[in-house]
Amino acid sequence: MIQDTYQKAIKFAGEKHCNQKVPGTNSNYLLHLSNVAMEILMAYNADSNFDLDFTIQVALLHDTIEDTETSFDEIKNEFGEKVALGVEALTKNNHLASKNEKMIDSLNRINKLDKEVGMAKLADRITNLQEPPSYWSKDKTINYLEEAKMLHKMLHNKNEYLNMRLKNKINEYKKYIT
Repeated sequence: MIQDTYQKAIKFAGEKHCNQKVPGTNSNYLLHLSNVAMEILMAYNADSNFDLDFTIQVALLHDTIEDTETSFDEIKNEFGEKVALGVEALTKNNHLASKNEKMIDSLNRINKLDKEVGMAKLADRITNLQEPPSYWSKDKTINYLEEAKMLHKMLHNKNEYLNMRLKNKINEYKKYIT
């Protein structure tokens, strides 16, 4: 059942991210993860043509390898290889030089996997397109918007509902540039 899948994944993620805050806030990182999962649930409500259990796990675990000491093998042992491969694709390769190269590399890896992995990335960016932290420069805010546009373009075929949500969030985010 989806509730059991959700509970197992959010408990694991909560333990791994226990000392992490949502950037620019005092909120526990579980707020971000649960918001990403909420976007997936709403997408499922709009069109149930995807594997909800798989997508929820990837959504809740998407930052564990990138932001914590969690390994690929640990996720594989707890949630299976398919979930681990999805989380790995959502993890930036820190051996690449620029942020842009890291994003393109991740999007290319995402596009080689099931659409659900791309859906988790779309939901992540939708959730992140809130008012930027006060310490961000205008250039960083502009670059974040440009990344969102690239993401929208490269993942356009994953889920119609999430694509429209991201498009709307991109348009709303433009107010932070002016």
